[in-house]
Amino acid sequence: MNVEELVRASLREQAADTASAPADLAGRVLAGRRRRKVRALAGAAATTALVIAAAVAVPAAFDSDSGATRLASEASRGKTLTNVEQSPPRDLIAVGDQALAAYFTSRMDKQPNRDEIMTRTYSLLDQKTGKYEVDARWAYLAVAPGMRTAAVLERQLPAKRIGILDLLTKKVTRWIPLEGVEGGVGAVEFSPDGKKLIATTYDKNPDRTYWSKRIPVNNTDEPQPVPCRTGFAIVDVETGESNWHELPAFTEPEYDRAFGSGEYLRFNDDGTLVYEFINMAPSRIFRDLSGKEVPAPPKERHVDLIMAPAGLSPNGELVAGPFAGGARTTATQVLDPETGKRVAKLKGQELLAWADDKRLIAWDIAPGGGEFDNRLVLITIGSDKVVSLSGARTPKDYSAGRWEPIFAKR
Repeated sequence: MNVEELVRASLREQAADTASAPADLAGRVLAGRRRRKVRALAGAAATTALVIAAAVAVPAAFDSDSGATRLASEASRGKTLTNVEQSPPRDLIAVGDQALAAYFTSRMDKQPNRDEIMTRTYSLLDQKTGKYEVDARWAYLAVAPGMRTAAVLERQLPAKRIGILDLLTKKVTRWIPLEGVEGGVGAVEFSPDGKKLIATTYDKNPDRTYWSKRIPVNNTDEPQPVPCRTGFAIVDVETGESNWHELPAFTEPEYDRAFGSGEYLRFNDDGTLVYEFINMAPSRIFRDLSGKEVPAPPKERHVDLIMAPAGLSPNGELVAGPFAGGARTTATQVLDPETGKRVAKLKGQELLAWADDKRLIAWDIAPGGGEFDNRLVLITIGSDKVVSLSGARTPKDYSAGRWEPIFAKR
C-alpha cells in the first residue's frame, strides 16, 4: 500500500461499524492520518498514483452517429455527466475540464512465505463507447493528457520497458526500453504537456511487503516494504530517449531509516521540476530534472498532493488545502498559494481535481452513509451546493467496490 492509499485509508478506519458521521469525526480523521503516517515511516509505502493530467490536442475517436471522429470525452465537453447509482462507475463521469479517465481497485496477494504483493486492476474509459472496461494486463498505468493514450507497465515489477497504449484500440503502439537504469520501472507519470514521462526506478517490486521485515501495527504483525528505489528517468515520449538519475529512497535523518519502498516521483505544476512526497516537514521536496534539491516554486510552496491531490488551480490563484472538518461535519479548504492562508472553506472530505477555477471534484460522505461510504461530488467555491457525481464506495479495503479514480483533462 502506498502513501496516498495509507492516508486515504485513515479516512475509512472502522467504517464497517459506522452508520453515520460520529461526533468525533474530525479527531478520528486526523488521528488516523497520524497513525498511518507513522506506519509509512516504518516502511509501508509503495508506488501508485492518483493521476491529475493536463490537456493537449489529441486525435479523435470514431463517432458512429455522425460518421465523424470524436473522443467520447471530447464529445461530452461542456456537459456534466453524473452516474450517481454506479459504484464503481460503468459510464463516463465528467465535469468542466475534467473527466474520469480510469480507475483501479486493488487487492493483497499473499505469498507462500507470508510476503504480500499489492495488485491493481484498472478499468479504462473506452473512448468509442463512453464506458469503463477492465484491462487486467497492467501493473501500473498513467493516462496521458488528452485521454488518447496511456503509459503502462507489465505485470512483473520492476519493468524493463514502458508501453504506450492506444486507448481507442487498446493496443500497445510501441515499447520504450530504458537503458542505463539501475533496476527497472515501478511507476510512471506524464508531464503536464504530455511530452515527457517520469519513470521511478526500483531494484525490487515496490508493491511487495516482506514478512521478514514485519512490525507490529495496532497489535498485529504486518509485513513491510524494504527501501528499493534507485532513481528516476526523464523520458521523451516521442523519441523514447531517456536520462536516468540516481536517487535512493528518502531516509528520515533523525532515525536513519528509509521511507517505505521509496515514494514515486512526479512532475510539478509546469513540468520543470520533480516533486517528491516525504513523511516529515515540509512534506515535499522539489528537485530539478537531474535530481538536485531546489526551493519550492513560490506558488507551489503549499501544494500537498497527498492530503489534497487537486493541487494548484488552473489559473494558479488558489491551491487545494487539506481536511478542515469539525466535530460533526466534513469540510475542505482552498488556500492562498503565496501565504498558505485559508481563502474559503468548502464541503467535502478530500479535494481530488479542479474542474475549473471555481469548482472542484472531491470525495464526500454519501447521504445516510457512514464516514467512509464516500462518493465523488462537485463543490463550488462560494456555494454550499453539492452535486453527486458517482455512487458511494464500499468502506472495505481491497474489495471490488473500493475504487480509486484517475482524472485527466479532456
